[in-house]
Amino acid sequence: MTEPNPASQPRAFLEHLYQAAVQRALPLHNTAAHLPQPPKGRTIVIGAGKAGGSMAQAVEALWPLDAPLEGLVVTRYHHIPPRPEGLPQRIEIVEAAHPVPDAAGLQAAQRILALTQGLTKDDLVLCLISGGGSALLTLPAEGLTLEDKQAINKALLNSGANIGEMNCVRKHLSRIKGGRLAAACAPATVVTLTISDVPGDDPSVIASGPTVPDVTTCADALAILKRYNIEVPPALRAQLESGALETPKPGDAAFDGHAVHMIATPQQSLEAAAAAARAAGIEAHILSDEMEGESREVGKVHAALARAVALKGQPFSKPCVILSGGETTVTVRKREDGEARGRGGRAGEFCLGLALALQGQPGVYALAADTDGIDGIEDNAGAYVTPDTLQRASAQGMKVDRFLDRNDAYGYFEPLGDLVVTGPTHTNVNDFRALLIL
Repeated sequence: MTEPNPASQPRAFLEHLYQAAVQRALPLHNTAAHLPQPPKGRTIVIGAGKAGGSMAQAVEALWPLDAPLEGLVVTRYHHIPPRPEGLPQRIEIVEAAHPVPDAAGLQAAQRILALTQGLTKDDLVLCLISGGGSALLTLPAEGLTLEDKQAINKALLNSGANIGEMNCVRKHLSRIKGGRLAAACAPATVVTLTISDVPGDDPSVIASGPTVPDVTTCADALAILKRYNIEVPPALRAQLESGALETPKPGDAAFDGHAVHMIATPQQSLEAAAAAARAAGIEAHILSDEMEGESREVGKVHAALARAVALKGQPFSKPCVILSGGETTVTVRKREDGEARGRGGRAGEFCLGLALALQGQPGVYALAADTDGIDGIEDNAGAYVTPDTLQRASAQGMKVDRFLDRNDAYGYFEPLGDLVVTGPTHTNVNDFRALLIL
């Protein structure tokens, strides 16, 4: 297939770069090198995340057919990939809600924890972890209900807290996260295969680190709840204050002999996109795979950089592509009485901020999308920005700042035909942003 021409097909070219990033992170391409040898005893596969279904299928395809294999993995609704023809199913895959947990996720976590009972030192546990696992693997701490967890989770999602802060709280309100799942597997050996969706690729943050030690504390969780004015039940606050909900720490014997392998990372995907750009004759520059901050503000910073390149040839010469990743945040603004709820996620809000700050700069095109194919809770992966985005929107009576005020990126880009819709990609290395300056 002929690669799209950047100058005449900017949108198709940017979508080509996005697909290169996604393909690099697919589990089947990355798992084989990290699988251990089958043990003397049983092999149990457990796990959670948006890539859980494709990770399970990769293990099924690569594990020796004559070696026992069983287990249970939970993924997001509608995220089980089509089963390859002829591939026997040995691992059960179930679905649950994300980003706010539901009863199906609670049941899956209970069943996964039950699978760890009765294991011996001859057994192996393969734990498949990817982004989204925090919501999908929900098992509230003693005295906490699912409804309590849902309310706290919603408050965190709307607060503007970053992923590390959110997962610190989640670990301390759980019976399975923050290393507790690994402790439950003793004395079996645990090998964790993980796809990173967090800045810095810290395995203790990905899906709230169910199989790795946790350096955060109950005091840290309390400080985060206070910082964002999030209320929790008094009994829970007392448990946090007393340290009763503390997680296993580095050096704990529960982690002896365990291994963690990072099978796909945001940086690898950005490098794959950069290689695809260079193959088309366009120089590519990766800013960072660890960008955080308010999505709209990160969009404005990218716009300033793109305008400098377009107008001054600094710090890069055009034509070029500027790439970045990470995990930005959206602080949901308070709605006026009777105002409709805004729709959209981090990628769309980035594009709103970008379009506003670019002010129709000629020669600048951009695509921002989540690599899991879902931006927030909508059906789009992200959005696309062109030099005439503001002009076309204005012709329809839409002002970008009004849509920013109500966090309504979906409502802005849908009438323009500029939503990026891919469906679930069956992987997740977080935000992908590409700016093409011609």
